Amino acid sequence: MAIDRRILIADDDAAVRVGAAELLEPLGLEVLEAESGAEALTIVRRSRIHLALLDMHMPGSTGLEVFESMRAEVPGLPCIFWSGDATEDIARYALRLGASAFLKKPVAPELLRGEVTRVLEHYWGKAS
Repeated sequence: MAIDRRILIADDDAAVRVGAAELLEPLGLEVLEAESGAEALTIVRRSRIHLALLDMHMPGSTGLEVFESMRAEVPGLPCIFWSGDATEDIARYALRLGASAFLKKPVAPELLRGEVTRVLEHYWGKAS
């Protein structure tokens, strides 16, 4: 399968990033990783990203702050949030801001792959 979609996984936990990348790469995705909000924004500025998967708690900034900055620079960039400790109120707020999904960690592999596929197809159509 040709790689025609690039996603960004921004999470301060390296094991979480690596695990998610291993789950998603077989879908034909190129996965870029960031360990902080600042690094995520640098990647978005330098690369064409089709989807951002953002942790809510990263060094230096929250996932919501990163999302707002990304959307200011790349309007319409789809985003999935995930967090192990966010409240339902935070999840609803993120969805109202325009997030495509909000997942609670730990995320079942099938759910993660399914949501990533659903969002990519919704915004970009089926992969070629």
